Amino acid sequence: MTFDLVLRNARIADRPGGSFDIGIRDGRFAAIEVGLPRGDAPDQNLHGRLVLPGFVETHLHLDKSCLLGRCNCARGTLDEVVAEVAKAKREFTEEDVYARAARTLEKAITHGTNRMRTHVEVDPRIGLTSFRALKQLKKDYAWAIDLQLCVFPQEGLLDDPGCDEVMLQALRDSADVVGGVPYMDRDSYGQIAKIFAMAREFDVDIDFHLDFDLDPSRADFTEVCRQTEAAGWGGRVAIGHATKLSAMPRADFEAAAQRLANAGVAVTVLPATDLFLTGRDHDHNVPRGVTQAHKLRALGVNANVSTNNVLNPFTPFGDVSLIRMVNLYANVAQIGRDDDLADCLDLVTAASAQLLNAKDYGIAVGLPADLVVLDCETKAQAVCEIAQPIFGFKKGIRTFVRPAASLLKPV
Repeated sequence: MTFDLVLRNARIADRPGGSFDIGIRDGRFAAIEVGLPRGDAPDQNLHGRLVLPGFVETHLHLDKSCLLGRCNCARGTLDEVVAEVAKAKREFTEEDVYARAARTLEKAITHGTNRMRTHVEVDPRIGLTSFRALKQLKKDYAWAIDLQLCVFPQEGLLDDPGCDEVMLQALRDSADVVGGVPYMDRDSYGQIAKIFAMAREFDVDIDFHLDFDLDPSRADFTEVCRQTEAAGWGGRVAIGHATKLSAMPRADFEAAAQRLANAGVAVTVLPATDLFLTGRDHDHNVPRGVTQAHKLRALGVNANVSTNNVLNPFTPFGDVSLIRMVNLYANVAQIGRDDDLADCLDLVTAASAQLLNAKDYGIAVGLPADLVVLDCETKAQAVCEIAQPIFGFKKGIRTFVRPAASLLKPV
């Protein structure tokens, strides 16, 4: 058997048995064995480093990344930052959105992300400006990353006349996913119903921003679950933030998890934004507001961790590194056992790929040769040490390199 490249002595995540050689041919994994025969193909020795199919970002806002300096936020509350970004958004152009989004996307790629869902704001004021920019970005960077565009109404849908038509235009123009923010409308259930109607009409998945506060007495996830079951959309619906779940006593949390699992509704936890915006009305014992994704997974919910916002008023931090994000999550969730830390890596890989319904994700013969090599040997080390990616491939083509640091010791 001939190969285009052989990666030797690789530790493959979730594959027991030590190190393997990975043969790549025609953009796919052609062989994964111990000690592939030497041939004419070039090879590279990974020296036991960990290989993953790549990180998967499920919830990011490329269109409003890198907005620091354009907004003036004094209190840092959710209402204030939404209003400030809404002002800035009116000045967006396709060129501006594309430039900022490309800067963020390139960072994500060089940090090992090769699949992403980005939310895109559309409404009567911005129209399809950001959507058009990101649609072009999706095309231009397809060599390195699979990009899904989720159109959604950040400033409300039912209470924003004309917004539904703009969303429908985007869906007619091949938007991949439809999203919603029910808490921005007075009738949150009405918005949920409207989003499900759009999803059924265009046969697309749904991704809500939902239950983003610490009052669990009224939660919209129950209505999302009900409509998911009514529409037969199980496995095609996600909710992001869901910080209300973090404020529930254990019994209520477990009951909520069972409801979500039964309906097939996934949960995306967004540690950086949820930490930054939650508990602003507390002057002591400030709550974290980060829902326990790993506990949801243990109860049957497809839960994952993602970035959300980067360098804007919602989250004035970020380098789009998912390994850093899951390390932050593990710290906040007080996870310390090796097995649990190893499982945390799934929150930005396998679980996220499942949310995107990626059927061709993984390291197995016949699948596309998408991979990232981390400078570590185990999944637990990756999370504990924020192990850096040293290079990655998309469909058998090397897309980035980040050589491991080395000391220059005096002779």
